[in-house]
Amino acid sequence: MPNYRIIVDLSDRNLYLLDGNTVVRSFPVGIGKMLTKTPTGEFSIVNKQADPGGPYGAFWMGLSKPHYGIHGTNDPASIGREVSHGCIRMYNDDVLTLATIVPIRTRVTIRP
Repeated sequence: MPNYRIIVDLSDRNLYLLDGNTVVRSFPVGIGKMLTKTPTGEFSIVNKQADPGGPYGAFWMGLSKPHYGIHGTNDPASIGREVSHGCIRMYNDDVLTLATIVPIRTRVTIRP
């Protein structure tokens, strides 16, 4: 039984999927801009929604911090940049891949 967790590294703008302490996948992400920074700390995935529409792209995974989540985007050029209102943006294909792997209650660590 895999023991998945997610680490988002804001400094290199990557999301890492770990099984235990081993990185099994990494994905480039877009993060919060200067005035609306992505929060750091320990969170968990509390809900998942396919096809939320608009700027959230193909999938939304809400975090235990209200109004923040990991989601797709309708603006692929924003990946790798500081552009969001604090959420973690992924390419739609990547967020769909991640969503099929990680269950609700997966731990998410966001570090500076």
